[in-house]
Parts: sequence; structure tokens; C-alpha cells
Amino acid sequence: MIKGRIWKFGDNVSTDDIIPGKYKFKTIDLNELSKHVMEGIDPTFSSKVKPGDIIVAGKNFGCGSSREQAPLVIKHAGISAVIAKSFARIFFRNAINIGLPVIEEKELYDNVETGDIIEISLSDGKIYAKGRVFNFKPIPSFLMRILEDGGLVEHYKKKGKFIWEDNFL
Repeated sequence: MIKGRIWKFGDNVSTDDIIPGKYKFKTIDLNELSKHVMEGIDPTFSSKVKPGDIIVAGKNFGCGSSREQAPLVIKHAGISAVIAKSFARIFFRNAINIGLPVIEEKELYDNVETGDIIEISLSDGKIYAKGRVFNFKPIPSFLMRILEDGGLVEHYKKKGKFIWEDNFL
């Protein structure tokens, strides 16, 4: 279970909103970059976010360039999951690869506000918010193993092979 406070953002949050390029090109230090997370939308976000918080967003979260730093700085800032109506495909895959849970769910956004506390069961496909249950397609077991291991590289280090190799060997 993941439990945390919501930060709500709208539609079409781009990777440049998440981590503006002017910072990305100056450093690769995640401590420094995470000071600017979501700065394109809320310049004070990094000073207010706490470990375990959750981003809830509208459609097309993570659109724009395929900046791998976008999910990295979100995770490094302490965000435990991102829930959106939809994601840009490459952002979604980059998030899984670095161990950041991302969930597509279409109804939650219109029923919660910044500051609300929610609980997420990734394996059951349920979000508990404001006395309601919002259902999403549970994360498949092979992706859950990647998330539990902290991302694709960490999974490989732990297991010595990628999950899909089990299906071919």
C-alpha cells in the first residue's frame, strides 16, 4: 500500500514543466535538479513536497521531450506515485524503468483536491479516496517486480537477468 498527500496538476504537464531544460543542461546532480521539480507550474513545489506525497494529474502527463530526468527528479523529490488520466508513453516507460509507480485512472482527478490523503493498492488496482474506491488495471506482476526492486537496472543487478528472459530461456 502507498499512502500519501495529493498534489494536483492539470492536463499536458510536459517534461519541461517537470524539470526545465535550463537546469537539466547545467547539472546531472539529482539533489540539485530536484530543487526545481515542477517549477514550470509551481515554483514553490519543491519546498512544499514531502516524502510519500503523490501527484494526481489530468491527461497526457509527461508529454514533450523524452527527458529521462523527469521521472527521476519526481522520485528523488520524494513522490511515491503518479496517478494521471493518461501518460505520454515514453514518460510512463521511463518511470517504470526507474522504479516510480505510475497509474492510469480516469475518475480520481475530478474527485480529489490538493492536500487530500489517498491510499493505493498497486497489486489490487484500487485507490481509496474520500470514502470511495477508484479502480484501475492492476500493475502486472512482472512490472511490480521491477518497481519492488527499485527499477529495471536494480532489478537486473538483483536477479542477474531481465524478467522477460524467463520466458525465453
